[in-house]
Amino acid sequence: MTPEITVKQLQEELASDHPPIVVDVREAEELEISRLSAYVHIPMMELPNRLSELDKEAAYVILCRSGSRSARVTVYMLQSGFKHVRNVAGGINRWASEIDSRVAQY
Repeated sequence: MTPEITVKQLQEELASDHPPIVVDVREAEELEISRLSAYVHIPMMELPNRLSELDKEAAYVILCRSGSRSARVTVYMLQSGFKHVRNVAGGINRWASEIDSRVAQY
């Protein structure tokens, strides 16, 4: 089972003293539509070549539009030796519907 975090939990953790690192795996044109304010952008297809940019001990949450791509990336990162990786259930669209209606859904 893929470890997940709800958008409500993410909102709480982002406000904490030790927030996770948000890795947005959407394409650049998707970020022009909607995005969170603090994130690392690594498109899903670039991730295999960019894993070395990330600390395997850090806490990550993976974000995409609906949670599908980010679930695959979460599994891939865990299989690649990362210890603390969770998928944002429902992605940026759920964030927009439940947390911040100013964020565009698409």
